[in-house]
Amino acid sequence: MRSKLVRGLLAAVPIGAAFLAGLSFDHVAQAARKPDRYRPLDTFAAVLGHVENSYVEEVNQQELVYGAIEGMMGRLDPHSVFMRPELFKALRDETSGEFDGLGLELTIRDDQLTVISPMADSPGERAGLLPGDRLLSIDGTPTRELSLVEAGRRLKGPVGSRVVLEVMRDGFVSPQKLTLLRDRVRLQSVEWRVLDPARRYVYVRVKAFQDRTDRALRKALDEARTGVKGDLRGLVLDLRNDPGGLLDQAVRVADTFLPGGIIVTTEGRNRRTVEVEKAHQKDTEPNYPLIVLVNKGTASASEIVAGALQDHRRAVIMGTQTFGKGSVQSIIDLEDGAGLKLTVARYYTPRHRSIQEQGITPDVLVADAAPPLREDGLAEKDLRRHLRNDGGERPRAPAQGPGDDYQLRTALDYLKAVDIFKGGDPVPPDPGATSR
Repeated sequence: MRSKLVRGLLAAVPIGAAFLAGLSFDHVAQAARKPDRYRPLDTFAAVLGHVENSYVEEVNQQELVYGAIEGMMGRLDPHSVFMRPELFKALRDETSGEFDGLGLELTIRDDQLTVISPMADSPGERAGLLPGDRLLSIDGTPTRELSLVEAGRRLKGPVGSRVVLEVMRDGFVSPQKLTLLRDRVRLQSVEWRVLDPARRYVYVRVKAFQDRTDRALRKALDEARTGVKGDLRGLVLDLRNDPGGLLDQAVRVADTFLPGGIIVTTEGRNRRTVEVEKAHQKDTEPNYPLIVLVNKGTASASEIVAGALQDHRRAVIMGTQTFGKGSVQSIIDLEDGAGLKLTVARYYTPRHRSIQEQGITPDVLVADAAPPLREDGLAEKDLRRHLRNDGGERPRAPAQGPGDDYQLRTALDYLKAVDIFKGGDPVPPDPGATSR
């Protein structure tokens, strides 16, 4: 068996009897004869024996054991999951960044199947699904009757096949039905573009923490420096709707911007296992102004990065409250191809803040949409026979990089404010922003 720490992927279902998967009735009976610790298995073995020997129809022993494990895991937290072989393979595909499906990160909240975040460039995002949306039914089957594992199984399928979701959202008068086409989700975990070439402001989005995300980030930053023909003077790091992923990648991404100190601490049951991840001086990015964008879809590994940069005061965290997933899952391979995602620890920010249930509170709260602007009131230019400007500069058009993204526009304004307070030259914006 080998294990690997992971964060924020599928979510929810079974433990204790996980090691029973694929064993025969005799093996179960032998385990049940062990001391008090395994005494509850006496009942399990007895029930399994009665079902196998006396049930009115022939039963599949593996299905019985898998079902028992799933039921058991359902008594734990929503991120501990037993995955049958096909689902376990799908999980591994997701961490590699390529899989078939809708690209939805899900959890169960208040007994409802809830979207944590749609993955970038996925059918779920293209259909307009948002963090917090509740999926009431899948192809007509109510989700209240489904475990998270079963819901995930129903959402996956061949490329091009259809799935009908009944969606409820805060503000909807009634549920809406959406028909989505499953697709091959190929997630490039990092993308970048220049926000303002003249000022050398750059935008980098981390969509998920997968294998080699840290390398992709460093490549993006190097390409950005080439794109602006010099050192960066400001960076917006976008972690919105980033559902998480691999813990080691979150640590490495945070390490990119921190010259030293604690990044994250993980603590197991009764603090028996405490691990501390620290930053290193080598290859640390210059200390340019850094703004990190977060929202309700920012979860798990992305919260580790935001919390570390916030506690070290390396970045201004901007946006809305994050999801609040502060637990660590270990991925365990089982012998028959199935897998176990088991919550083994809680994680804490450098100042030992637990993110569980609370999330990260931004330094600057910025809604995801601008409030309506009012143009009431007069200005000098509105007065009859007002004096004309005969030589002063005309107002410049704002930079076009952020488009209609209000939170990103606000972040860009903050970077400009930093330049002004530093006494930097008021360089004009260049609307010709490039992208990669």
